[in-house]
Amino acid sequence: MRFYLISDNVDTQMGMRLAGIDGVVVHEHREVKDALLGAMEDKSIAVILITEKLVRLCSDLVYDLKLNRRSPLIVEIPDRHATSNITENISKYIESAIGLKL
Repeated sequence: MRFYLISDNVDTQMGMRLAGIDGVVVHEHREVKDALLGAMEDKSIAVILITEKLVRLCSDLVYDLKLNRRSPLIVEIPDRHATSNITENISKYIESAIGLKL
């Protein structure tokens, strides 16, 4: 079982490669969707790391996969500019999962 990165920038990809994590750099909605669905079908991938910018680009798809698929685990990681607002993301995820607004 391995990790796989879907990133919007080469810097993140290179850093993850140094840690032994393969991945792809994408920029457009269709590219993100294709990369994510392809990674979901690969049974050797246990965890998909995806940058927050790409999650925002395809948030409906990402949250749908998180809610309805048991594996692989999809983990949103901050991009190189570290603009993540994790509290807001968790609240949004909980609201979509169980309908409870925090």
